[in-house]
Amino acid sequence: MRGLFSIGLLFLSNSFMTLAWYGHLRYKDQPALAKWSLFAVILSSWGIAFFEYCLQVPANRIGYSGYGGPFSLLQLKVIQEVITLVVFVLFSTIAFKEVVFRWNHALAAVLLVAAVWLVFKK
Repeated sequence: MRGLFSIGLLFLSNSFMTLAWYGHLRYKDQPALAKWSLFAVILSSWGIAFFEYCLQVPANRIGYSGYGGPFSLLQLKVIQEVITLVVFVLFSTIAFKEVVFRWNHALAAVLLVAAVWLVFKK
């Protein structure tokens, strides 16, 4: 149960992270936001990233075997990276319609799934 809870928090955390990292690229479509200075955009991204950390830190604590969770540090990191890419693909597909995913992107995703499988092998 701790593992699923940790993974759920990682999905939520990565949603905020992706929004903080790439959401500002859509500000150009909003007249009021398009006028923001780079400093204002950085501050807004930091504000969003705060919520990412509020979810990321507990996710890692709950999931880490050193705190009673089911995952090693390496397993947590690989899980988090795959979640990051899944969330990014969903975000970019919705927010950036012009982004096209090709066969090499799909193959890279398959290789990442293979990495998860390998990191869990004893």
